[in-house]
Amino acid sequence: MTKVIGVRFRQAGKIYFFAPGRYDKIDAGQHVIVETARGVEYGNVVLGIREVDDSKVVQPLKAVIRIATPEDDERESKNRIKEKEAFDICLEKIKKHNLDMKLIQVEYTFDNNKVLFYFTADGRIDFRELVKDLAAVFKTRIELRQIGVRDEAKLMGGIGVCGRPLCCATFLPDFNPVSIKMAKEQNLSLNPTKISGVCGRLMCCLKNEEETYEELNSHLPAVGDTVTTPEKLKGEVYSLNVLRQLVKVVVTLDNDEKEIREYPVSELRFKPRRRVDKSEFDAKELRELKELEDLERKEGKSQFGDD
Repeated sequence: MTKVIGVRFRQAGKIYFFAPGRYDKIDAGQHVIVETARGVEYGNVVLGIREVDDSKVVQPLKAVIRIATPEDDERESKNRIKEKEAFDICLEKIKKHNLDMKLIQVEYTFDNNKVLFYFTADGRIDFRELVKDLAAVFKTRIELRQIGVRDEAKLMGGIGVCGRPLCCATFLPDFNPVSIKMAKEQNLSLNPTKISGVCGRLMCCLKNEEETYEELNSHLPAVGDTVTTPEKLKGEVYSLNVLRQLVKVVVTLDNDEKEIREYPVSELRFKPRRRVDKSEFDAKELRELKELEDLERKEGKSQFGDD
């Protein structure tokens, strides 16, 4: 077991472990100065001192340099002001060089050793001359980092179609792969406009309930399957309520009349078999969804990190 604290460098960012060093008490909510791959950074403690399994710690584990002082807090505030000024300057330089790119955010490292400019663009951008111009202005290391549309949504924030703040901007530390299969498993509309987020990619929340739906669906028959009811009647599955584990069955009565009855799945008898997707989907919708999947796979891992 290793004694650590958990530190974040931005809201909904990844949690990084650091050794508490000479400190016996560091509480969540405090700020600390630590050394990362990017240099000396100002971070927010989200996990106080605790012991974690050695396998969860990436070695070498660096120690906290110090708990942030009022001077450190003031310096961090000044950096935020400088970032706004740098943003405006960079916009002017982009316009001067006529570059087809969209500037998203500017970030100073705490020690001012580097300025990072995050941008989006449709393809590769030759920004060598832009870097030279920015280095001449800021007299420090310049890094331009191209990010994807999901990273842009995480940085900018916004409101999702559910009416709540975006998951990626509030609590999701990383992006998980999302696929069409997840929408099918949850019996959602495969219309791309209904299952895409503000970033234009498949909604991250499709992943949230995937495991639950897979588990619940595994106990249910498929629509169209033949089942035996508690009254010993044979019937065909008409519809399913996955969350309530209820099944509507079309049964044939003694007078040859058909009736729809609802049963808890536990009361039905049926032969478990591999689930087959019997729904017919619009070819155009499936093609558009496949394009979204391919775009997500192409963008790959988030380019917006703390390393």
